[in-house]
Amino acid sequence: QVQLVESGGGLVQPGGSLRLSCAGSGSFLSEYDMGWSRQAPGKQRESVAMISSSDGTWYEDPAKGRFTIARDYAKNIVYLQMTNLKPEDTAVYYCYARRNVLEYWGQGTQVTVSS
Repeated sequence: QVQLVESGGGLVQPGGSLRLSCAGSGSFLSEYDMGWSRQAPGKQRESVAMISSSDGTWYEDPAKGRFTIARDYAKNIVYLQMTNLKPEDTAVYYCYARRNVLEYWGQGTQVTVSS
């Protein structure tokens, strides 16, 4: 069983930065691919970024050049550094861990980009 807890969300002005954290617990977490998705009001959940168990990274187009995903294996934490935030980045951000057919999600953290 894997448990994920996100933190770091909040209100930020356009152009600002936030760093989201996802603290994980459970066996063999280092063997999971981990990532972030987001869901804006009235929209479907969409992928943002992913980091594999071998540290390969992948970003959806809106995140490229602005967001950076990283993981600390010793602390079982995955980070999402977000810069140059835009109003359209406003959403609930969810962390996930995926390994084969197993998939776990956190409860989400709200990010609001507004002046």
